[in-house]
Amino acid sequence: MIDMTQLRKLEEQVAAWPHVSVHPHRFGGREFRFGNAELGHVHLGGTVDIPLPRAVRDALLAEGLAEEHRWIPNSGWTTFQVRGERDLQHALWLMRLSHLRYALKTASDARGMLEHESEELGLSPHLRSLLQQHLPTQPERTTTDRLTA
Repeated sequence: MIDMTQLRKLEEQVAAWPHVSVHPHRFGGREFRFGNAELGHVHLGGTVDIPLPRAVRDALLAEGLAEEHRWIPNSGWTTFQVRGERDLQHALWLMRLSHLRYALKTASDARGMLEHESEELGLSPHLRSLLQQHLPTQPERTTTDRLTA
């Protein structure tokens, strides 16, 4: 079982990202949202569930970076179990990936943001190309926030 301090660290770090709010999750734990969209949630036992586009989820599974969701395996949902500090860092990486797909939709320089975050996250070329599909096609961008400080 995970140390509750690590779950608090996860919540504090994700909550500090632009446009993120934290809410109680309906099945226990904490839910993170970008506006009204769920970025993911963490259960009290340390299980982190993150919804992603199916192609991104499939790439993460193929690269061994996440697991199928235990209750809805044939969806875009992924699961990751946090057992220690190293797992906590990977859970944050997965949450940043989820955050990035929504942040790209509102960024004033979505291509620049994708370039920067791809480097920061060490994304594979395949994952990067999948996220390029989330670049806005219209000039409705409203924010210049970086995802992390």
